[in-house]
Amino acid sequence: MAAADALAGLHATEPATVHLGVLARVPGSDVAGVENALYVDRDLVKQTAMRQTLFAVPRTLLPAMLGGPAARVATSLSARIARDVERSGVAQDGARWLEEARATVLEALGEGELTAPEVREAVPDLDVTIDRSPGTRWGASVPVVPQVLWVLTAQGRAVRAGNAGHWRLSRPRYATVESWLGERPEPLEPRAAHAEVVRRWLHAFGPGTEDDLRWWLGGTLGTVRGALADLGVVPVSLDGSAVVGWLLPDDLEPVEPPDPWAALLPTLDPTVMGWRGRGFYLGDHGPALVDTVGNAGTTAWWDGRVVGCWAQAEDASVRLGLLDDVPAAGRRALDAEAERLTAWLDGVRVTTIYVSPAMRDAAG
Repeated sequence: MAAADALAGLHATEPATVHLGVLARVPGSDVAGVENALYVDRDLVKQTAMRQTLFAVPRTLLPAMLGGPAARVATSLSARIARDVERSGVAQDGARWLEEARATVLEALGEGELTAPEVREAVPDLDVTIDRSPGTRWGASVPVVPQVLWVLTAQGRAVRAGNAGHWRLSRPRYATVESWLGERPEPLEPRAAHAEVVRRWLHAFGPGTEDDLRWWLGGTLGTVRGALADLGVVPVSLDGSAVVGWLLPDDLEPVEPPDPWAALLPTLDPTVMGWRGRGFYLGDHGPALVDTVGNAGTTAWWDGRVVGCWAQAEDASVRLGLLDDVPAAGRRALDAEAERLTAWLDGVRVTTIYVSPAMRDAAG
């Protein structure tokens, strides 16, 4: 909970990112503790938000997420699905069809929890396919029910509840937000919502640039500038360059450098995914560690910079793939982290769809 709160949410598109991101920051954390926060206490909620991706966010942050980034996602997704419904011949009025489908799915969920396949079985009239993004490399014929569930979660009407699979796999069960949380969080007004989300990001990662925030937020430049103005941010120089960064007005005091530290961060970790301009910590290693659309694989850190990555061998042991010359103290610290992570995983192999070139080399 504390880790997610400090980072304005943990990336959750890949379920293991949540667990491994907490492990890197909270000594003594375990799978049971994270699962408890997600599915028992429900202090953490998996929410569709920035850039149409999934984040595990503190429950207290839901009003801002629902009023800002998630609302933008819901609007764009609804328009796309309505077009696809019409284009695929499912209905002539896609918007009306989607409105009725949302109500049908919520009724099917009732007070229980269902996986997407179970929802399809419960509402056979909706078990149709649509052509999504035809003519593009993302084009595919897909079932419409998961798309409807995606919209409902972005709107805060439904929520990803329990997980029907292993902690490292994504097999979500869905529930109405009222049955899972007791009530639906009241979304903030859009401008206030975006300001709160940007405030959280700047508190965690500032100083940041407008480009950083626009990329992370998945919003327009106007939205970012409005939030910055509302927060009364202060411009600062970045490494003496002409690029302007922004800090919160109560975050201007100099910070003492921490002692050297080592960390092994998972795929899509929020620290690695926090900036559009990443040269200050990636150096020239971007092509080896980040794919062409900005998704980062695993990273190995020493003293504030990425020095490589990590991967698992066939026996599930963690191997380092260093791209920099690391001093002896750093190598010892990273080796210790690799041993700690190997022991924590205890033979479990974590798979990922974001495998960087450096990760492939490290895996052997």
